[in-house]
Amino acid sequence: MAPTPADQRVHEDGRVELEPGDVRSLEGSRFFNDELAPVPVEKRTWTTYNYFALWMGMAHNIPSYALAASLIALGMNWVQALITITIGNLVVLAPMLLNSHAGTKYGIPFPVFARAFYGMRGANLAALLRAFIACGWFGIQTWVGGEAIYVILGRLLGSWWRDAPEIAGQHWTLWLSFVVFWIGQMLIIWRGMEAVRRFENWTAPLVSVGFLIMLGYVLVKAGGLGPILADGGKLGWGPDFWKVFAPSLMAMIAFWSTLSLNMPDFTRFGGSQRKQVRGQILGLPTTMTFIAIVAILTTSGGHVLYGEDIWDPAQLADKFTSPVVVVVALVALVLATISANLAANVVSPSYDFSNAFPKKITFAVGGGITGVIGVLIQPWRLYSDPNIYIFAWLGFYGGLLGAVAGVLVAGYWVIARTKLKLKDLYTPDGVYWFSGGWNWRALVATLVGAVLSVGGAYGGPFPDGGLIPFLKPLYDYNWVVGFVAAFAVFAALSLSANKEEASERGPSRIDPAAVDG
Repeated sequence: MAPTPADQRVHEDGRVELEPGDVRSLEGSRFFNDELAPVPVEKRTWTTYNYFALWMGMAHNIPSYALAASLIALGMNWVQALITITIGNLVVLAPMLLNSHAGTKYGIPFPVFARAFYGMRGANLAALLRAFIACGWFGIQTWVGGEAIYVILGRLLGSWWRDAPEIAGQHWTLWLSFVVFWIGQMLIIWRGMEAVRRFENWTAPLVSVGFLIMLGYVLVKAGGLGPILADGGKLGWGPDFWKVFAPSLMAMIAFWSTLSLNMPDFTRFGGSQRKQVRGQILGLPTTMTFIAIVAILTTSGGHVLYGEDIWDPAQLADKFTSPVVVVVALVALVLATISANLAANVVSPSYDFSNAFPKKITFAVGGGITGVIGVLIQPWRLYSDPNIYIFAWLGFYGGLLGAVAGVLVAGYWVIARTKLKLKDLYTPDGVYWFSGGWNWRALVATLVGAVLSVGGAYGGPFPDGGLIPFLKPLYDYNWVVGFVAAFAVFAALSLSANKEEASERGPSRIDPAAVDG
């Protein structure tokens, strides 16, 4: 086993930190700022409950509901939809916990963790890829939040608001609701991470209240669970179901594949590995299963009542006859959507943009960049149709992030064996500089994984025959293909290089902490 670097202090529970003097020595480095710095052990205080509550805040949101509800819209029955979502959550939990380990052990955020395998500069590729996807999600969450405001005010103000003239295909009052929702979030972000955390503390439970109100209303109007559970769906259990199952499962995985990369942004504050692992195991599967059950039953009930599958909760609520139910439910959803959006889609890109320019971009500036890109990406198009939402948006980026996850898991667990040189993650003079700040092996592995996983993309904006026709069959398994391919390529290239260097040095053991460049 490689000796522990002299500048690292290892605690009994395995967590590592730098000596105070070594932290101060990094302050002049262009790869260092206070937000990217390793968290001192005394400040790593998050408990099991903190992580459970974090997942409650992140998972209980309108897009999570829409993800489950969209499976009903695609023709699944409630059993098929629940099975698909449960399997997807369990699969994505594995890389999430594997990458979370580094955050708790070393107190580092995701972009700094990525430096160990992509290189000091190459990490920006992984970080900015994750950041731009988070920007897309920020825009989607903002759009659905604005849509909810539009429905609420439509019930309160009447037809002049609901039927206002259209601009660019949408009522101008809907655009105004979107802008107001966007500005409200920007004001919270601009006050910094502590303001985000305080807002989450009191809004996270509200989404459950809103969804349960909607479910209760639908159950009463539909005559209970009987008519809802009797709906057998449109696909059956034959070939039609299995054709939809694989890409839908990949979409479920892709939904949280973003967090499977950047959970170190949160686990860096963990009081122990046990606390963060237990909190996430208790948090992700349970909260997502809860929201899935509510969404599935509510959407199925909506089909019984209105004869159509309405997967957008704001549009479904708009059909309710009780204005009080609509307003109370959607107000809760609006506040909770802000909470989820700030936690899941602002923290990560703020760190990621800061990693690209540590001396110029703070958390608040990074959040502002996220908000602007979130509008430019036109989220109303991504959210307009369940086929685009699942097969194009979720499927495509899921394959890309699967490749990045494969590199990180292979690098940390197979090559480095969980041992990193903490100080070297912040300086161009260390082992993670590789060649000009880039590790070509990670780039090759990511490229191979990405091409194999999404090269055959089809449907939505992609050609029906696939971008690269002979790769089309792989696209239905995009995240798994990207993860496995990148994992295998990076592990093979890195282990081969380490063996070559070991033979050149003689019979001494390979230092797993120094991933060769």
